[in-house]
Amino acid sequence: MSRLVFVLPLIALAVLVAAFGRGLTHDPKILPSMLIDKPLPQFARPGIQPGAPGFATADFRGEPKLLNVWASWCVSCKVEHPVLMQLKADGVPIYGLAWKDRAEDAQATLTQSGNPFARTAMDFEGRTAIDLGVTGAPETFVVDKHGRVRYKQIGPITPDVWEETLKPLMAKLRSEA
Repeated sequence: MSRLVFVLPLIALAVLVAAFGRGLTHDPKILPSMLIDKPLPQFARPGIQPGAPGFATADFRGEPKLLNVWASWCVSCKVEHPVLMQLKADGVPIYGLAWKDRAEDAQATLTQSGNPFARTAMDFEGRTAIDLGVTGAPETFVVDKHGRVRYKQIGPITPDVWEETLKPLMAKLRSEA
């Protein structure tokens, strides 16, 4: 019995060290999305301006699109904005979801800086963002022509992120039957 009292704590310590060691091998910057290869959650959001069209889950069919979650108060969104404007000029369809923002602030930002979005919608209460698993702005989802999420970009889209990751993925998705 005395030998068991000595061995059990050593076994418990070894299991604990192994668990912590495994945790240290994961990159804390990578937050997996549970939506990858799954359909977008069902939603329908109103436009930023009264009477302006917003968008819904059904609008993400037919061709690959980007769904960008942004806000007028988001500093990183301002950094990302020129890249989004260039993508719009290049014909990339981007839908913008204004997250936890006021409609007048979101509209003022788009009027002042330019509107990179094919459509914009409001998510004032953050319900749609919760369904998408958004942890902060900006986040961008690559959605295929069947309405399935294929990739989640956490943080701003930079020229490097576009060229190395998102552009090749969008090209691949456009070529799929």
